[in-house]
Amino acid sequence: MNPDLDFVFARRSVRAYRDQPVPEARVRDLLEAAMAAPSAVCKDPWHFVVLREQRTRQLVAECLPNGKMLGQAPLGFVICGDTQAAHDGELSYLLQDCSAAVENLLLAAAALGLGACWLGVHPRADRIRNVSEILNLPDHILPIAAVAMGWPTQAPSPRTRFREEAVHNECW
Repeated sequence: MNPDLDFVFARRSVRAYRDQPVPEARVRDLLEAAMAAPSAVCKDPWHFVVLREQRTRQLVAECLPNGKMLGQAPLGFVICGDTQAAHDGELSYLLQDCSAAVENLLLAAAALGLGACWLGVHPRADRIRNVSEILNLPDHILPIAAVAMGWPTQAPSPRTRFREEAVHNECW
């Protein structure tokens, strides 16, 4: 692994966090990094619901079968897309744009020494409905993913998931 890319290889799904808040300046850094993601025709259809209150994190966690850690994390995010702002109103562009923002958020967390875990909301209709109700989202705002975040109790080693058989040159 190239050590210049350690911040990428250090991005791991972290599910256990210390009971220590994430400072507001760090939250701002994370959001700025997330919004530095590319988006189709620079439409930037993303919105971020920051979950600072444990009660809100717990309610959202209960909607996500694999999201228990969100209720225990000191910080959470729900990344949403504005269906009216997406390029050509296309769901596919919205999903790509929001996914790029989530990845930037995760990479920024790793670079800042935080641990994070990406939790899927879309395309599960029950998750979308429940998260939308909890967060009082307008009809044109679609929850795409949640991210649990905090100071990790353990630091997993950086790693690559490179597989030679997944690389195809020029054609399949």
